[in-house]
Amino acid sequence: METNNQGNLQEIKQTVIVDAPIQKVWETVSTPEGIASWFMPNDFQPIVGHEFHIQSPFGPSPCKVTEIQAPNRLSFLWDTEGWIISFILNELDGHRTEFTLIHGGWKEPDVIVPKANKKSSNIYDTMQQGWIKIVSERFKKVVEG
Repeated sequence: METNNQGNLQEIKQTVIVDAPIQKVWETVSTPEGIASWFMPNDFQPIVGHEFHIQSPFGPSPCKVTEIQAPNRLSFLWDTEGWIISFILNELDGHRTEFTLIHGGWKEPDVIVPKANKKSSNIYDTMQQGWIKIVSERFKKVVEG
């Protein structure tokens, strides 16, 4: 677990190459049904400024869409902790797409995350392991299925 030059935890970054065209991958990350199929239930809409909720294990988490550049990039604020989630898609050829998930906006390691009542560093470790499984297994299986 590393920190940046402000003393905050580094962003989490997970990349996977999937055997699917970019449009299929885009639909999986830019629709409520697509996101729910590999992440969590939600009421997402692909509109900048749209406020929505992700149904997390700790209850509903408020989110807000901050960027959409179809079919290559989507970002949203997640919860009240300042987290930023970005999905970045790069077409490799007509049949394969590189998908990168970035989870940024982390605080200093010892800051308590109120909803979980744990240190940011503990949540970071849990989320880092979770994103590995979600991106490399669940997301890949859904997109390639």
